Amino acid sequence: MPASTKIVDLLGVLARHRVDFIVVGGVAAVIHGAPVNTFDLDVVHARTPDNIERLLGALRELDAFYRTDLQRRLPPTASHLVSPGHQLLATHMGALDLLGTIEEETSYEELLADSEELDLGGTPIRVITLERLIVIKEKLTRPKDQVMLLVLRATLDERRRS
Repeated sequence: MPASTKIVDLLGVLARHRVDFIVVGGVAAVIHGAPVNTFDLDVVHARTPDNIERLLGALRELDAFYRTDLQRRLPPTASHLVSPGHQLLATHMGALDLLGTIEEETSYEELLADSEELDLGGTPIRVITLERLIVIKEKLTRPKDQVMLLVLRATLDERRRS
């Protein structure tokens, strides 16, 4: 199964479990039309107790475990998911990065205003805006982020022209 199909299926599992999340990173860029490849799904999730329970249900369905500890295959717990940190997981549908916050501790609730709900094959998905994704990438110094920034700006320019 192609990586793009697995990511769509992964998003479907999160949506079916009614998890509150915002797609960020490379998948958000692709959804907005940027011609980039990505191999993992990055989402910022709400850290409320109800949402954590729904998220844990989705993660059980996905057989999620920490990809930094492949031998023990440790699954995340509620105490992990309520933290502002990043949970780098492997699932049977691919890599999933759950972010408690992004940037300088920006939470799901704070990011809502800079996101939009889009229809992804009949499934409503909340995605960070292209403009906000560019602002985030402008603050990063890794070479891959700087290359992505060029592509994101070109994609935004093309969208504005059409």
